[in-house]
Amino acid sequence: MGDPLNAREDAAEALGMVARAAGPYLDALPHLPVRDATHAHLVDDLDGPLPQAGDGTIAAVADLLRIGTRAATHSSGPRFFHFVVGGATPAAQAADWVTSLLDQATGLWLTSPLAARAETVVLRWLKELLGLPESHGGVLTPSATAANLTGLACARDWWARRHGVDVAADGLVGLPRLPVFSSGYVHPSSRKALQLLGLGRDAVRVLARDDAGRLDVDALDRELASSGPAVLIGNAGEVNGGDYDPLDAMADLAQRHGAWLHVDGAFGLFAAVSPRTAGLVRGVERADSVAADGHKWLNVPYDSGMAFVRDPAALERTFGGWHTAYLPDPDDEFVNYNTRGPESSRRARAFPLWATLRAYGRDGHRAMVERHQDLALRLGRRIEEAPDLELLAPITLFIVCFRYRPPGVPESALDDLNRRLGEALIDDGRVYAGTTVYRGMVALRPAIVNWRTTEEDVDLLASVVRELGRTLLTTD
Repeated sequence: MGDPLNAREDAAEALGMVARAAGPYLDALPHLPVRDATHAHLVDDLDGPLPQAGDGTIAAVADLLRIGTRAATHSSGPRFFHFVVGGATPAAQAADWVTSLLDQATGLWLTSPLAARAETVVLRWLKELLGLPESHGGVLTPSATAANLTGLACARDWWARRHGVDVAADGLVGLPRLPVFSSGYVHPSSRKALQLLGLGRDAVRVLARDDAGRLDVDALDRELASSGPAVLIGNAGEVNGGDYDPLDAMADLAQRHGAWLHVDGAFGLFAAVSPRTAGLVRGVERADSVAADGHKWLNVPYDSGMAFVRDPAALERTFGGWHTAYLPDPDDEFVNYNTRGPESSRRARAFPLWATLRAYGRDGHRAMVERHQDLALRLGRRIEEAPDLELLAPITLFIVCFRYRPPGVPESALDDLNRRLGEALIDDGRVYAGTTVYRGMVALRPAIVNWRTTEEDVDLLASVVRELGRTLLTTD
């Protein structure tokens, strides 16, 4: 078909095709298996040699819809409990389409005052929603990993300045190793950020008081007394059981010893939305930097992260100062967000956030948080009532950590049985939940964060686990 200029008349029809496919797909989504093995072969239709002339806009979009609506993992549906993956609320999903339609270059105010203003408003709304001080600086990022990278990069800058070095300009040469402390709850996302910052993935000193990974506060106090300037990583929500580090106590220690407190609140920060759970994040308002993820519990489309830093100037010290003639100088009135985070070219990811916060407000998001906690507690009751299931951790928010433990199966065989059960769940496809190792035991850890999920869905999860478990026993 040649030059896309010749296809300009196809643009509206191609978008219309997607819109017409959306209704039936979304209507079916609550009833679809998470993965339908009968359509798995369709992904092969994506392959082949690079077209020479091209098949044209309409043919290409039609083929992608044919393949995608059938072969996709329906992770935006209500029965995807693996990892911590939300769906996309109606307002956020529609706004994401608007994002692609407008296709704004959002790094500079000059290129899109609309996107820059939307990001400024969204960051202010998020601080209000999450109980963070209005004075904090912020930036939207692609993910919690990028948000952790942003906060920890600012921490690195702060630490290097304590040693008389401008690390953004001169790098790490000549500096000692940065002391980093956390509990056993530290997430690979934080380790990856430290790896990318040249500080070392394994630099974190884990101070845990038990096999679950809970923070040893007294040990941390002793370490900080002799470490010099250090960085603490607090974890607002642990991925296996949903537990929290004692952020208030960590903030006290950071203040006493002159340390930097970074909080990884990828999903758990949104506990602040409900009075029922807000106590879990008490102290986060005193942190020096905070990371969170929108495509988890806020239920906006991928990708969506956010970073907040107590000292707004730290963001531009860390990510700005390019000395490039064609780029504008920093401006207090017009924010250039590409000087506040790791990205220069940036998607207008503020639009879906703006739409979902505008559409459902504080009350709607509080209702969703509380409903998900209620569903987790419901699943917990189903587990405790079942003779062949065992709850392994207290239910804090929406993660339910449990295992299949039928009578008569020896302890030594349970890990292998549960590992195979996790694989069977994925192969079965009706619901999705993966395995982990919690306190030395292989366990399932479904996370209930999708706005569509209902009582019927969590009840189905429990019944499918028991059904597949019995099948495994009979085939052994």
